[in-house]
Formats: sequence, structure tokens, C-alpha cells
Amino acid sequence: MHTVAILVLDNVVPFDMAAPFQMFSWTRLPDGRRPYRVRLCAESPEVPTEGFALRIDRGLDGLEDADTIIVPGCDDTGPPSPRVVAALREAARAGTRIASVCVGAFVLAEAGLLDGLRATTHWMATDDLARRFPDVRVEPDVLYVDNGGILTSAGAAAGLDMCLHMIRRDLGSAVAAHTARMSVVPLEREGGQAQFIVHEHPPVPRGSALEPLLEWIEDNLAGEITLGAMAGRSGMSERTFSRRFREQTGTTPLQWLLRARVRRAQYLLENSDHPIERIARQAGFGSPTAFRERFRRVVGTTPHAYRAAFQGKKAPSVTVG
Repeated sequence: MHTVAILVLDNVVPFDMAAPFQMFSWTRLPDGRRPYRVRLCAESPEVPTEGFALRIDRGLDGLEDADTIIVPGCDDTGPPSPRVVAALREAARAGTRIASVCVGAFVLAEAGLLDGLRATTHWMATDDLARRFPDVRVEPDVLYVDNGGILTSAGAAAGLDMCLHMIRRDLGSAVAAHTARMSVVPLEREGGQAQFIVHEHPPVPRGSALEPLLEWIEDNLAGEITLGAMAGRSGMSERTFSRRFREQTGTTPLQWLLRARVRRAQYLLENSDHPIERIARQAGFGSPTAFRERFRRVVGTTPHAYRAAFQGKKAPSVTVG
């Protein structure tokens, strides 16, 4: 039997911990046997979470004979204790498979287990992970990353995808499909699928001379908006306008405009049944082809797949090649 140890740290996010516990606990072989033994391990017998405390049966010694260790996310992404770091490093040296859910990736990074590897975490924390651990190749737009012995996943839901991926790797697609049905989650989301990031506009200082211009852009996204038109409304040359725009927003006018159009398209895909051709016009992309190409470049998936994910519709199959 394969032992899965969930390493519970202080202020653990309950769902980040419960999801993999449920996923592996519900897995069954065709003859009904349980292939996984799941245990909770921690430094102390009681671990606080938001609203309640968890009673833990095993200490860090429970990691020593585990085949897989999963580190859930915590509300505090500060450094783990030296004992936790040492236990994870020893497990990695022994060849134990180690995975993280959400910001649990910071714990793996603190232990040095992600140095030189690709990794992901929740999209709100990817910049912080990359800043604090420059030796980690952070992938902000994927659901999970499998490096073989070390895996990382994005948010809690992506942790379910990662667990199903591990189950499929261990026991095959039929067992993983049954586990997915028991957990009422899809089997087929792949690790490279985008996290559906909400691309916020860079902040603009309150009272900035750009505020009226940006409001005008939002009100006129369906029309043609050029750099010259934006500069003219601001009473500047294109060169001066571009420089001041970047100084105040951290991005270029055309990049800001693209994000605004993508956000409009995301809203329409989520909240309307308008055909793709109409949304392309409403968001100012001109042609459906340009819309699909730019939407995929920014969001990481197609408009059809995005709508399917947020409206519960089946995405059309796509043949590549």
C-alpha cells in the first residue's frame, strides 16, 4: 500500500489539506481495495487553523516511510521551521515524491527542493515566489508542474488536478477516472492549462491626468483606439505620452489597452451567450481571428474553453496539426 503523508503546518488552509486527503482516501482499485494509506503529520499534536484546531496523530517521523508527501498551503508564507526543512530535504534525498498545493510551494522552495526546477503556485503569489527564490523557474499560468519527484500546483482546485495526475501516473486512467467521479471533478484538465488569471490593470495614482483618458478608453473599447488618438486626447506627442504613461502605470499604453479589451471579453464570455464574432467586435479586436490569438496569448486558453469553464458548457474539441 502506498503511503501519502500530508504535512500540516500552522495556519494551514483547510481546503488545501482536505482536498488531497479526500482524493487519495476515495481511490479504489477495480477489486475495491484501497491503494493509498493517508496520514496527517505535523510538528505538534494540535495545529491551529482559521476557526478550529486539528488533532494530529503522527509527528514528523510519519514522513520517514511515506511514499508521497503533500504540503498544503498556509495563511502565512513565512519560512518553515528548521525541523520541517530538514525532514523534507531528507525525504527528497530518499527519493520520496513531494508535492505542494497552492502556496505550499514556498515551503518546498525554502527547503531548496525547487532550485533549478519549474514550479507554480497560486497566481496571486507567483511574483512573490519568483522574487524570493530567483533560482526557481516560476510558471505563473499553469495548473500544476510535474518534475518527476517534485510537483507543485496552483490554487486548491488545481491541487485536485495534480492529485488526479499522480493517481493516474500510479494506477492508470481507469482508476483515476473513478476517483474523479467520486470527487465530482473533471479528469481531463491538463497541467499546462492556464489558471484563468484575472488580469488587473496596473494602478494609476489618484488624481492622475490619465484618469479621464482611461475612462474614455473603457467607454470606447469597441472602436479603433490608436496610440496617436490617446496621445492627442492627452495633449502630448506620442513619445512624451508613452513615457509618462509607463512612468505612472508600469506598462505601455497599447499593453494597457490589450488588457482592457481582454477583461471586457472575459466579462462577456462569462455573462452572455453572444457569439465569438460579436464579442470580438464588442471588445475591439476587429476580427475573430485576432481575438482568438490575442485572448489565448494573454489568458492562456481559447475563448471557447474559457466560456466552457465559467458557464459549464462543453468546450469543442480542437485538432492541432
